[in-house]
Amino acid sequence: MGVVVRTGSILELPPYEVLLQSWPVLWRTLQPGLWYSLPFLGVLTVHEFGHYFTSRYYRIRATLPFFIPFPFGLGTFGAVIRIKDRIFSRKEFFDVGLAGPLAGFVAALAVLIYGLTHLPPLEYLYAIHPEYRLYGADYARYVYSPDQTGSTLLAQPLLFKWLASIFADSSRLPHANELMHYPVLVAGVLSLFFTALNLLPIGQLDGGHILYGLLGQRKAGRLSALFFIGFIFYAGLGLFSLQNSAQDWLYWSGPYFVYLLLAFWKALPTKRRVVMLALAVWAAQIVVATAWPALEGNPGWLVFGLLLGRVTGIYHPGAPDERPLSLGRKVLGWVMLLIFVLCFTPAPFSVQ
Repeated sequence: MGVVVRTGSILELPPYEVLLQSWPVLWRTLQPGLWYSLPFLGVLTVHEFGHYFTSRYYRIRATLPFFIPFPFGLGTFGAVIRIKDRIFSRKEFFDVGLAGPLAGFVAALAVLIYGLTHLPPLEYLYAIHPEYRLYGADYARYVYSPDQTGSTLLAQPLLFKWLASIFADSSRLPHANELMHYPVLVAGVLSLFFTALNLLPIGQLDGGHILYGLLGQRKAGRLSALFFIGFIFYAGLGLFSLQNSAQDWLYWSGPYFVYLLLAFWKALPTKRRVVMLALAVWAAQIVVATAWPALEGNPGWLVFGLLLGRVTGIYHPGAPDERPLSLGRKVLGWVMLLIFVLCFTPAPFSVQ
């Protein structure tokens, strides 16, 4: 047995004692990340198991959820399950598609309500920004200047604002510029956003399954295509106008037109129509951006739009059993589309 000489240096302690002595510091370091990641991943898990258990109810084989890690930003690209069997009825498509966002939405509400009813006192914010202490609860009137830059803002959907007005102590509710310092609220807001993202009524997203269940293949296909065209129109709005320099047109017009062709390649049956559609959307973007320069889209959506157009598809496949849904399911489907409106934000992040 060795003998440990204790001279006050932590390096001379046995490994387990080093861990015990450093645990409080380690816990304080990990705590903010855990307060964000555990609720957020919990909502994603509930969402995917909603799909999974509904699939099992209908005897449809499905995998357990796969989480897609991403070591930057949000920390994940979400989670997915893989359906291994064909779905044979409109009702099954509807139920499997709706179960995930419905379960995730309920979990997101629980996270947000907890975060809003357990807001820390202002001392928490003063520990991050000691200069705010001078102004007290009215700090927002004094510390934000119109020309302030470098702040990352998390958009607040309509549902978050409504819940905050009901459950939050207004004296503790953080200003929008400080929301990123409150990990449970960030997890709740992002959970609403991911729920809304899945509810986009396009193709084989959850919202596309719901739209197909409500309207059938033909009507749902037409609306899905219109939503997709509008989505791409918004995403690229403001990139080109008649005020752009000749250099911008020279270097970027070609790649952008190729992008539009790739995004719309499966939208129409003939290549000529695809080219005409791409030109029409681009021309409309230029007209709107030139007439109203303040109107801007969100180029960050362009990548997601390309995935929709090329990978998941913008049209929903039909099922052998096309019988309409019951009245109860129809009502629930339209409620979910309302939830999409309340939770969706076209620009979830913005930088001042």
